[in-house]
Amino acid sequence: MQGGKRYSTAVTEAETDPSGRESHPFLQYYGQLSHQQNMLQDLVRTGTYQRAMLDNPLDFKNKVVLDVGCGTGILSIFAAQAGAKKVYAVEASDMADMARKLVEANGWRDVIEIVKGKVEEIELPEDVDVIVSEPLGFLLVHERMLESYIVARQRFLRPASVNKRQQMFPTVGTIKALPFSDWQLYHDLQAKSQFWHMNNFYGVDLTALEGNALAQLFSQPVIGYFDPSILIARDDEMATHAIDFRTATVEELAVITMPFRYRISKTSLMHGLACWFDADFLGSQNLVTLTTSPRAPGTHWYQVRLLLAHPLAVNSGQFVSGVLTMRVNKKFSYDVVLEAQVEGTRETIRSVNHIALHDPYYHYLNPSAAASYQTSSSSSWGHSANATWGGATGQSQNHNYEEEDDVSSASAE
Repeated sequence: MQGGKRYSTAVTEAETDPSGRESHPFLQYYGQLSHQQNMLQDLVRTGTYQRAMLDNPLDFKNKVVLDVGCGTGILSIFAAQAGAKKVYAVEASDMADMARKLVEANGWRDVIEIVKGKVEEIELPEDVDVIVSEPLGFLLVHERMLESYIVARQRFLRPASVNKRQQMFPTVGTIKALPFSDWQLYHDLQAKSQFWHMNNFYGVDLTALEGNALAQLFSQPVIGYFDPSILIARDDEMATHAIDFRTATVEELAVITMPFRYRISKTSLMHGLACWFDADFLGSQNLVTLTTSPRAPGTHWYQVRLLLAHPLAVNSGQFVSGVLTMRVNKKFSYDVVLEAQVEGTRETIRSVNHIALHDPYYHYLNPSAAASYQTSSSSSWGHSANATWGGATGQSQNHNYEEEDDVSSASAE
């Protein structure tokens, strides 16, 4: 048993110890069936996870699997459908009781064992061959569940010398970002602060707080779908930051630095960065990708826009460079600093904004993407152990390859 392995789970005890979950706000949230239903009805999410496992039976047949944060147990059932001989389904919230009920009702009691507790604290009778989990928040890292996913690997995944290819589903997560121009969104946020522009509110002048109100509004990440036409740089200019869950440490997640440099494709105002993420399942037989791109069917993660309170005027062909820095905070999320500067100007043209990832502003503007997600959510599901939803469940490729290079680095391509 490897449950007693020594491993590091914290950069600072106060901020990055993932075992300190007593006050974790998401435990109560995910303990409710209504929130589990919202995730299950995301066809892209659920269908892609099932396809990733069923399209890679060599990674699951007769293997021991650990499901971290199992929720209703749906991923554990997928692993059993793919041929796992034993699945340990770990869930810290009261949803563990619901998972046990669902597993037994579907005839998987002899394969799937529900373990109620935190993966940082529970013990298992054996090491595992594969770890599956859905620890993804918006912008990939919100909620900081990736830390528990990594700790599970450090505690329970068989060493590479024993299991030639350490397997984690998902395997790599990649944050992606491009600059955007969206006058309507910027105007909407400015308009919300107009209340504080009043100089005679019941005889009180509120204008002293107008600047603070505006700063707070622009410190919120904007969550929602958007039309890709707002992007003002080409996809091959995209900045990325990839996290390989097979090798990443909790310490490496404490500060994420993502430099960028874009050649602007149209004269406009740059209002900030538009972000999303991909999650790759690097199976032994097939690569399956879950994408939250604005050019793909919608998911419950939507996309994220990080705004500059003071937009940058840019001309087609100019370069904008800067850095996106994210630091973990005590709210199970990240504090973000976005710095951007226009290159090649006589005077420095620069804008900086501080964003609290844990304080989102939901703003839905793309009805076509929303309709895509809502349609998938209202469809009827008829999965069997040998079938998955078609078409929109992600990008699957027949892909035989050697061990991937370490991709846990940031780059601007």
